[in-house]
Amino acid sequence: MVQTPIQATTLEEFLAMPETNPASEYLHGQIMHKPMPKGKHSRLQGRLGSTINTVLESPKIALALPELRCTFGGGSIVPDLAVFLWNRIPLDTTGDIANTFSAPPDWTIEILSPEQSSSKVTGNILHCLEHGCAMGWLIDPEDRSMIVHPAGQQAIFFNAPDHVILVPSFAQAFQLTIAELFGWLQI
Repeated sequence: MVQTPIQATTLEEFLAMPETNPASEYLHGQIMHKPMPKGKHSRLQGRLGSTINTVLESPKIALALPELRCTFGGGSIVPDLAVFLWNRIPLDTTGDIANTFSAPPDWTIEILSPEQSSSKVTGNILHCLEHGCAMGWLIDPEDRSMIVHPAGQQAIFFNAPDHVILVPSFAQAFQLTIAELFGWLQI
């Protein structure tokens, strides 16, 4: 199934619409529905978020949040994982994590689903990078490869099992190889 844009509207009109399941995103004047995650996508998203948080949450470096709506730069996207530096996590008046995130993540991670357009997902990553995100990952479970987009640098392709995947500078304590990442697909 190919993602098709829904009628264009303003960002304000989009944000006033009821949430959809799976989520819809708004970018460049178009509304796009995200596809329903499949098994490989869900497994990688859950395990990757949990592993990142195991390393970065306790020392209060960063927090990985799945399917978090991030509205900034004239768009509203829902990365598979949005990683925010600890001091950038918005809080509400009670000191709890806020419901609304109006800034790009510091690290955005997208996992392709079989029916998802890689160029559309890359567009979301580039939108984040254009607005201050340090790094974007595009993971392809079917191909067992990924493309890392460091801010201000050429994208890097990773597919060899022993490749240690590049992470943002704030996440240097988190190390992962291609073999480890895609090894999570085996049950």
